[in-house]
Amino acid sequence: MVFAHDTEASLLSAVELVNSAEDPDTLTGTAQLAEFFVRHVYTGAHAGDAAELAAVRALRAPLRRLLTSDRDTAVTLVNATLAEHNALPQLVRHGEVDYHVHAVAADAPLPVRIAVETAMAMIDLIRADDLSRLSICADDNCAGLVLDLSRNRSRRYCSTACGNRNAVAAYRARQR
Repeated sequence: MVFAHDTEASLLSAVELVNSAEDPDTLTGTAQLAEFFVRHVYTGAHAGDAAELAAVRALRAPLRRLLTSDRDTAVTLVNATLAEHNALPQLVRHGEVDYHVHAVAADAPLPVRIAVETAMAMIDLIRADDLSRLSICADDNCAGLVLDLSRNRSRRYCSTACGNRNAVAAYRARQR
């Protein structure tokens, strides 16, 4: 299934955010948060201070729970997130991005926007009964999340580094 651009963008952002908690932590400073904000084309309010960084970092565990839960649990978590933040979906367009869904105001705090946009993206996965697009990295030493948007659902590793490490290990095992 092909998902809407905003669904894919929100899921990619959420997976990167969750994976930033893996060792080594890649979201420790406000400069890294600013890069994350730009890389994932967030719009609206962005304080860029230590409080916002702490709030975004605090989202990582709840988002991990959402992205790794079964379908019924995901529904409960999505509904709770949308209710907590009084989400009111609306079509918007800005910059180079055509119409897509925002469910909170542009001046809502960044952590709220991330949580709600992830919940909105999860709605598409839940409705398509396609939670298998999300999994844990196949590397035994990694707990990173994998978002597989490929047609043949062949993605097994959270990053090129994990994939390469396992390919090298498999090659060396074959050479023995």
